[in-house]
Amino acid sequence: MWSRRKGEILALIGAVGFAFNGVVAKLLLTSGLSSLQLTQVRCGGAFLVLGTYVFLRYRHKFRTTKKELPWLIAYGLVGFLAVQIFYFIAISRMHVSIGLIIEFTAPIWILFWLRYVMKKHVPSQMWIAISMAFSGLLLIAQVWKGQTLDPIGVIAALVDAVALAIYFLLGEKLGKTRDAESLSVYGFAFATLGLLIALPIWNYPFEIFTQSINLQGRFIAHDLPGWVLIAWLITLGTIAPYIFVINGIKLLSASTSSVIGMAEPVLAGIFAWWLLFERWNFIQLVGGVVVLIGIILADKARSATH
Repeated sequence: MWSRRKGEILALIGAVGFAFNGVVAKLLLTSGLSSLQLTQVRCGGAFLVLGTYVFLRYRHKFRTTKKELPWLIAYGLVGFLAVQIFYFIAISRMHVSIGLIIEFTAPIWILFWLRYVMKKHVPSQMWIAISMAFSGLLLIAQVWKGQTLDPIGVIAALVDAVALAIYFLLGEKLGKTRDAESLSVYGFAFATLGLLIALPIWNYPFEIFTQSINLQGRFIAHDLPGWVLIAWLITLGTIAPYIFVINGIKLLSASTSSVIGMAEPVLAGIFAWWLLFERWNFIQLVGGVVVLIGIILADKARSATH
């Protein structure tokens, strides 16, 4: 029982970290960094900080096998790099809320994989939980207001959802034999390598580190240097949430962890409301409650999924 509760707490803390990081990322994106540049400093910084720590304290954790290495490469390129890149492409071509909805269909693809490819039993309660959580996200985004969906944006968001599903599934597979810290380092390493090939480091706008950035919203009277926000982005907005989520997956399952991850859009909305004065109406609040109920039902159904 405690193991399950611990997994729930870890996964939820990870969702909180990712959600709050959305506010920090928005401040950096509106200050001159492109989506790819933001991803590059996020993954590269996380690799340097966490990689150095693990190398100095637990060097033996880097040991791997020829059989495991391809899975680690796929984990980094798909679960760390592709998830971020395709999400940024999606939200650059359509409304952020629509992109989030499509991204968070990942739990549905995981269930399809478990049921129809792996031939595992998935209880009906889990399907109900997924439906409720997804419906809540639809209410939060208020899709009936007639958003025009860009075809390329939709395709990018769907690819992002599949990549997110693969991230959870590979995390569950690799987490059985590898600790969260070394698994994260490998993920950041291969994501960073891919970005270095696409974006040479000498072209990076390093002036962002000394640029004065306004905090907007509730703290509009205050500025912070870019390096402070980037330090937060790397440590508390990337390294910590990834480690919490990976440890949560180890104690729960890919399907349950991905559904708990659906709390991220709700939490992100709460942080944006408090910090940036982005308001939610009554229907969006109802949607948030529905998402949380879906998460609770999914957790109860977890033990019956085998």
